Amino acid sequence: MRLGVVTVLCLVQFVDVLGVTSVVTAIPAILDGLGADPAAAGPLATTYAMFFAAMLILGARLGDRYGHREVLLIGVVVFGLVSIIGGTAEALPQVLVARAVQGAAAAVSAPSALRLILHATAPGSVRARALAAWSAVGAAAGATGFLIGGLLTTMLGWPSVFWVNAPVAALLFIAIVTVVREQPEPSRSARLDVLGAVLLVAAVMPVIAGTALLEARATQPQGVGLILLGMAGAGLLVWRLRRARHPLVPPGTFRSSNLRRGSVQSFVNTATTSSSSVLATLVLQDRLGIPALLSGLVLMAFSLAVIGGAVVTGRFAPRLGQDRLAAAGAVTIACGNVVLAVLGDSCPWIAAAVAVIGFGLAAASVAATGLGTSVPATLAGSAAGIVNTGAQLGTAIGTAVVILIATAASPPMGWAFSAATAFLCAGWCRLRGQADTER
Repeated sequence: MRLGVVTVLCLVQFVDVLGVTSVVTAIPAILDGLGADPAAAGPLATTYAMFFAAMLILGARLGDRYGHREVLLIGVVVFGLVSIIGGTAEALPQVLVARAVQGAAAAVSAPSALRLILHATAPGSVRARALAAWSAVGAAAGATGFLIGGLLTTMLGWPSVFWVNAPVAALLFIAIVTVVREQPEPSRSARLDVLGAVLLVAAVMPVIAGTALLEARATQPQGVGLILLGMAGAGLLVWRLRRARHPLVPPGTFRSSNLRRGSVQSFVNTATTSSSSVLATLVLQDRLGIPALLSGLVLMAFSLAVIGGAVVTGRFAPRLGQDRLAAAGAVTIACGNVVLAVLGDSCPWIAAAVAVIGFGLAAASVAATGLGTSVPATLAGSAAGIVNTGAQLGTAIGTAVVILIATAASPPMGWAFSAATAFLCAGWCRLRGQADTER
């Protein structure tokens, strides 16, 4: 395995995913510093994720056409430059624009980085270890972002959450230019489906924004309206994909059972883990009265467990097979959620439970990413974008549903719902794996 290449590309994943959560901790300070209305907290929390999720597939197709290395470098440069706009912002619209462009730049970077990892590693144990590192870095970045954002905001003020990205992006750019030298041959003859890309954005963004609005009763009608709008956009997208001469998503992707299953598993993985982490954060701070910074330290158990789980998973993944690994990971996630549902009213048990969830996520993510990208080379770029899109939608929708259940009933009911979903996913993985074996 080309360790240097995989390490650099995994760092791209770390920075992209970190951007989702690092600013969340700084939202109160941003609103106070800019004198903005507290209602702006929602847009601040979701803008990055909306653009990130909505443009991942477009980012993958840009890499297929113009070269994944070149597209990755452009994404990293834009991410660093727009961070300066966020750090120097004097009004809320500037911050929102910075978050939107950051999310778009991350969407361009992430699928190209994953495609380059697939190109640099051979199938089998080598690729399994690389995908384990990719999954671990992504999951750890999501949980670590809360802590890093809190530290930067406390020590240097909220602009530092943006400023820090500029030198990081510069170092990443130098590392990519120096280390990542090979890439798949671009397919410059294929045209980009601009209308399809617009319809994809129109389908994904309203769903993410709508699910976030479902968390509060006062905004639930608007949330339902946005979700319906997104569903209408999805219908138009399907029509466009069937009619376009060069559709945004190649037709072969819909016939790939591996890609369909990997995307569904990615969705369930993040829906049952990100939601639990957010709910655990709320319980720690609102119910147990633990400060935000200390809450972030408690949730570091999740990140450490993901890293440890990835080390173990990378070694055993080829022996177990993707379906068994996915089922084992889903069962572990479910068990961690059961612990939260039963004993999630004390700090030590929350730390232990999120560690179990993190360990399970490491296995489940490796299986989902490996399965979803086990497609012909011509579809690998699109597959990387689709699998990542499934994960981002799982985070947004899963978190909204679990918080909604927890608000209406109690936190244990939210965790119980996540546990039930993970158990169902485990059973589905085993049944599909068994069916494929019998064939």
